[in-house]
Amino acid sequence: MARPKQFEEDRAIDAAMRAFWSSGYEGTSTQELCAATGLGRSSIYNTFSSKRDLFLRSLRRYMDARNEATFATLDGPGSVKDRLRRLLWNVIDAPEDDPLGCLVVNSMVELGPRDEEISDLLRADMDRRLTALTATIAAGQGAGEIRRARPAAELANFVTATVTGMRVAARGGADRAMLESIATVALDSL
Repeated sequence: MARPKQFEEDRAIDAAMRAFWSSGYEGTSTQELCAATGLGRSSIYNTFSSKRDLFLRSLRRYMDARNEATFATLDGPGSVKDRLRRLLWNVIDAPEDDPLGCLVVNSMVELGPRDEEISDLLRADMDRRLTALTATIAAGQGAGEIRRARPAAELANFVTATVTGMRVAARGGADRAMLESIATVALDSL
């Protein structure tokens, strides 16, 4: 019995997402997408219309999955400081089979400055995460767990920049000890 078309599309998007995450949009050829997805060139174009369409769907899939995990951590049990610690350690303890870095950060650097649609999509994604992080930090300030020396929104920007920097550092070869050091300094500054 044949598998449903939606299953095939979801599997292909996941495979393409990992290829784009590893090599970037420009660095991932159509042939590499065929190899990653197991689809022929005509099947890719018949299903997704273009490499760009497949990339956008892959990027959205990545953002949805990462945001779901981030929001679950921020809304999870424990003190705000514990939740922020888990958020930072999620970068350190990323699954070994995940490509290094972050598809959002990679796309921001590669395509954000020259592709308005992708830039808008990335900005909206960042705004969602900053809003959730700001609310979590503000709650921590209200409970006396996080210092009030800076507004919650500024601290949310700092934590976001720290997570981004850690992902870039990991892609650049930073070891676990370096990533733990970065995370510890960030937590100590809150």
